[in-house]
Amino acid sequence: MNRHISNIIRAAATSDGDGVKIARSIGSYVLPQLDPFLLLDELKADEAADYIGGFPSHPHRGFETVTYMLEGQMRHKDSAGNEGVIHAGDIQWMTAGSGIIHSEMPEQTEGRMWGFQLWINLPSAQKMRAPRYQEIAAADIPEITTDSGTIRVLAGTVDSINGPVNDIVTQPLLLDLQLHQGGTYKLALADTHTAIVYVYRGSLTIEDKVLHTQHLAQLSQGERLTITAGDDGVGALLLAAAPLNEPIVRGGPFVMNTEQELQQAFYDYKTGQLIRG
Repeated sequence: MNRHISNIIRAAATSDGDGVKIARSIGSYVLPQLDPFLLLDELKADEAADYIGGFPSHPHRGFETVTYMLEGQMRHKDSAGNEGVIHAGDIQWMTAGSGIIHSEMPEQTEGRMWGFQLWINLPSAQKMRAPRYQEIAAADIPEITTDSGTIRVLAGTVDSINGPVNDIVTQPLLLDLQLHQGGTYKLALADTHTAIVYVYRGSLTIEDKVLHTQHLAQLSQGERLTITAGDDGVGALLLAAAPLNEPIVRGGPFVMNTEQELQQAFYDYKTGQLIRG
């Protein structure tokens, strides 16, 4: 059965961190979450004033954060001792687990900053696991080149090509599709996985429905997907992951399963007990 577009969400302009301007497609009142995806933001700004404040130190517990850059440079630093700068084409995957405090700050004062942040939930059994950080350079991300364009495999497996991000409980597939005008790409997907497509450049068609720039498509269930690029080609993220089917109670930087667990996270942060071990 082919997947088709069941819902289209237009990313909404908002801000986060220290006044960073973003376009949010998951995590707003229109689409609060799409199990296991909790948030999807696109940061695209030409003026430093729109991104220079960055995302100063803040806590997380109970989920994973993913940052993927198209242009610009961002420095990550966290309470577990991890620090590094991600550049165009790089990806970082941080598992907050039981608790971590991190910052993501621009490593530039001019030029375009363009990237994405994705939040993926953790199951109850892993919400209090030890934090972990994976940083992968662009040169280590495999690419599939076809007559239709280039597919970057950031996580998961497609056409027997394995992405460099590994050991993620929701078994995610994360692809950056860069297709030429009229280019078509077909792939198989796990029928049980939640799947979305987000267009960051150009347009595409799935089963006769068109998706434009800064639009997110929620896909129906199915085992196959066919994407065809529009007249100007397309740049798009394809994300699929196994839903957790668990209660979600979230507040600011914490995502837990019960209100008691959420309040405990706030208490632990306020009393200096968020960081364990």
